[in-house]
Amino acid sequence: MHTPLLQDFVILLGFSILIVFLLQRLKLPSILGFLVTGIIIGPHGLSLIKASDQIEVISEIGVILLLFVIGMELSIKQLASIKNTVFIGGSLQVGLSILFSGVTYYFLGKTMEEAVFVGFLFSLSSTAIVLKILQDRNEMKTAHGRNALAILIFQDIVVVPMMLITPILSGASENVTMSIIMLVVKSIIVVIITIVSARYIVPKLMYAVAKTNSKELFLLTTIAICFAVAFLTSEAGLSLALGAFLAGLIISESEYSHQATSIILPFRELFTSIFFISIGMLLDLAFFFEHIGIILLLVMAVFLVKTLATSIAVAVLRYPPKTVLLTGLSLFQIGEFAFILSTIGMEYGLLSHEVNQYFLSVSIVSMIFTPFVIMFSHTISDKFLSTKLGRRIDNNVFSDTENEDVLDHELSNHLIIIGFGINGSNLAKAAQYADIPYVVIEMNASIVKKSKQEGIPILFGDASEPHILDTANLTKARSVVIAISNKEVTKTVIRNIRETSRSVHILVRTKYVREIRGLIALGADDVIPEEFETSIEIFSRVMHNFLVPESQIDQLIDYVRSNNYDIFQMKNKQPKTFTNTQIPDFNITCVRVTCDGSKINGRTIKEANIRAKYGISILAILHNDKINDDIHPDQKIYQNDLLYIQGSSENIEKFRKYVN
Repeated sequence: MHTPLLQDFVILLGFSILIVFLLQRLKLPSILGFLVTGIIIGPHGLSLIKASDQIEVISEIGVILLLFVIGMELSIKQLASIKNTVFIGGSLQVGLSILFSGVTYYFLGKTMEEAVFVGFLFSLSSTAIVLKILQDRNEMKTAHGRNALAILIFQDIVVVPMMLITPILSGASENVTMSIIMLVVKSIIVVIITIVSARYIVPKLMYAVAKTNSKELFLLTTIAICFAVAFLTSEAGLSLALGAFLAGLIISESEYSHQATSIILPFRELFTSIFFISIGMLLDLAFFFEHIGIILLLVMAVFLVKTLATSIAVAVLRYPPKTVLLTGLSLFQIGEFAFILSTIGMEYGLLSHEVNQYFLSVSIVSMIFTPFVIMFSHTISDKFLSTKLGRRIDNNVFSDTENEDVLDHELSNHLIIIGFGINGSNLAKAAQYADIPYVVIEMNASIVKKSKQEGIPILFGDASEPHILDTANLTKARSVVIAISNKEVTKTVIRNIRETSRSVHILVRTKYVREIRGLIALGADDVIPEEFETSIEIFSRVMHNFLVPESQIDQLIDYVRSNNYDIFQMKNKQPKTFTNTQIPDFNITCVRVTCDGSKINGRTIKEANIRAKYGISILAILHNDKINDDIHPDQKIYQNDLLYIQGSSENIEKFRKYVN
């Protein structure tokens, strides 16, 4: 039996493997390889693909899964926090892009209706490409990452009214008012269903599914929710991608979003790859090379216009100059939803075949350039801000620094506990007792639900999935304790931890002494068989790693044994009886010299006699944005210098008052 689709998949995957492999050797983004693959094997290249329509349908699944994962990594609360950027920034970006490009097209001798429609096309950016690159670069939580997401959400929403307005522009519309009213009503219904599902329905459903401990059922349920909501929004006249994003938001409100993300990620990577290949297949190489000069000029014009429009929109929201530029550079390309809109424009006569070919060529070339522009966006923005014009903008236009580019607060120097059975829960209580920050990873839904109600920092997920370890912020952790009984899963977890971090301390609980050598060979630092007093051994070694004094550890062990392990059996937090069980921090801090008097300004460390007077040591000095950690007695201190110092809390406070 001849199956064209299977043959096309073999060709598609084979070429993409070869091209992406070559580009990876050149340290170029994989997205570029997928676009190039599509150009080569597409109908305008070697014409190797026969079932292109079916490939296009499959590629849409990639966009759905991409937006689904983005939604799961956000929450309704986080989305509400960027509502100003969605509606104010998004409307300004779209409006200015339509104005700039539409006016330009109008002065080329086109009608006002055609100019407005072309403005629609050029105002849309690529949700799939931008979010994929920002995610790969771990920039989704930065200020410019959140801004890009917010504006892209608005674009996905506004593309629907654009489709409704297109018949009006062509003069072929009937009863548009009723269509718009129905769209608004359907949208309100979809939003209400989303909120109700996120708060009341889906968490209970996911809890019931998670209790079965069936990965297959968990996967099917997650996928079903994604496609059901996407279908619902599509039926309401909204985009599939927007529906997938809403589905992700629904699941994000439950504690199962991290596990769901780890399951979906492999599928997302496959289908988004096919999506990028399908985009490359649209490029007509003959037309491109025949008009390459004009096309490249148009790409440059689109780059300048859209970067400017987006930058103005973000600047209105009072973000710092660098965030403004980074957001503008991220959204300069033309997006995939513009292809759908262009088809409607062709149907209603607002776009000629030749103009559509120019549009497709400019769009795909701008997409090809996107990975490079985002890759060098920090360098580009820094160079611009170092120019005379950039400094003037920085100093005179922007004075608000409240929205600096910062990552969300995350755990660091913490303990990760994998498995919340007897040993895991005992260790958590000991960590809480010693004020050690920790997070737990557990697959039992009942335990997770109960522990969350008790205020324990716990994640539902399979620790053998790298995404779950990333969610627990493995790269910044100090220790990981694996307290699960499955030997094979334990080995997988150790391998995955060591692929991410070579420095984190791994302690493993196992049943038998004979397993110790094999687990250490995989990367475990300590392995404790159950023949030991497992719980005591685990928390004592962890406390050693956190530099808790030996005497304090011995005192705690004696206390536990003398009280017949009551500390592990009591639900309430025990009163502290030790003089010091805090993690030593050595009181390292920094102070800025603000006084301009001669008592310290312009004097050397020796002249100021800082060590003798205040009992603090200067470890490093930041002067004129340059840090000096080679400190000597003749080192001078000036006003506005930032001093990195070490000493007791009392002495540091005295010194702070002195320099201020």
